[in-house]
Amino acid sequence: MSLNLDTLRLQIDSLDHKLIALLNERAQVSLDIGAAKKDAMDPQDEDNTHVYIPGREKQVFEKVTRLNPGPLAPESLCAIYREIMSASIALQKDVMVAYLGPVGSFSHDASIKRFGDSVQYASQGSIADVFDAVERGRCQYGVVPFENSIAGSVVPTLDKFVKSKVKIRAETYLPVHHYLLSKTTTEAIRRVYSHPVALAQCQTFLNEHLKGIELVPCASTSEAAQLASKEKFAAAICSQVCAEIYGLDILHANIEDQQDNTTRFFIISDAWDAPTSSDKTLLMFTVDHRLPGALCDGLKVFKDHSLNLTKIDSRPSLLRPWHYVFFVECAGVHGDSEVMNKVIAELHKFCLDVKIVGTYPDQRPQDLN
Repeated sequence: MSLNLDTLRLQIDSLDHKLIALLNERAQVSLDIGAAKKDAMDPQDEDNTHVYIPGREKQVFEKVTRLNPGPLAPESLCAIYREIMSASIALQKDVMVAYLGPVGSFSHDASIKRFGDSVQYASQGSIADVFDAVERGRCQYGVVPFENSIAGSVVPTLDKFVKSKVKIRAETYLPVHHYLLSKTTTEAIRRVYSHPVALAQCQTFLNEHLKGIELVPCASTSEAAQLASKEKFAAAICSQVCAEIYGLDILHANIEDQQDNTTRFFIISDAWDAPTSSDKTLLMFTVDHRLPGALCDGLKVFKDHSLNLTKIDSRPSLLRPWHYVFFVECAGVHGDSEVMNKVIAELHKFCLDVKIVGTYPDQRPQDLN
């Protein structure tokens, strides 16, 4: 039996009418939820109401994936729901998200994939500026790179956590693919701009194709594209989207050393979210380096409570030479849990300045586990 095209289009029109009605009905319920939150809290705290709830977001995406019968791919359906939730957030409250810019940076991409197109964004010139925007209340949330699967930890982010009062509210992972963009040919390039981490991720390509060429570090990959667009014999290593934004040609694609290159970002704010079924917690502390085994004793506390450590890092404390702050991330525990309270109490026996930097739903993609 042949399908009638006009009949099918009428069916689509009918479904669109129903979808629009249902989407607005859902939006109204979202507004009612926002009103209920305000009614339940102290009026003086109204400005501090959080409308971005990463734990609830994770539940929605898991439910959508579980209920999806196809033919839409789970990723496509989640992308649709990302925008539905973004619009709901914007209805409840004006939200401003700070990110390391300019437009086209990987931080910008990670921000949009986390918050959608309906909230407002504020480009910042450095990671420190993102922290500052959140600390001073100019932005409710900030998105900062934390670590890369090839280049390791992002040092400016770690350094800001040492002194900052912001909290980690969520994490997000972004597959990273680098492109060589320019207005000239590969053979004519005299200078390459990019973020230091991006340069480190493309060493094999650079050694093979641009050995001896000047490499200029920038605050972000999109700033690199911006600079390269103004020079005749310059190039930038950045994302594909920068080609269109800054009028550059794609000379080489996917030039990263490893194709599974991934960057983890943190969403920072003034508070973390409530516990979920699977959380991670990042702590930092110092130890008295004059006491033999002090660090070992501190780390053993996590083992004694059967907590798996997923990351350990250190940075100079800047209090005195050769004195370090240690960062430890553990999985399967929330910062407000009874277990974590016991861990912190025991850590104080061996460690100094113990502090929870953040606690957040575990959103590590399954293919990275």
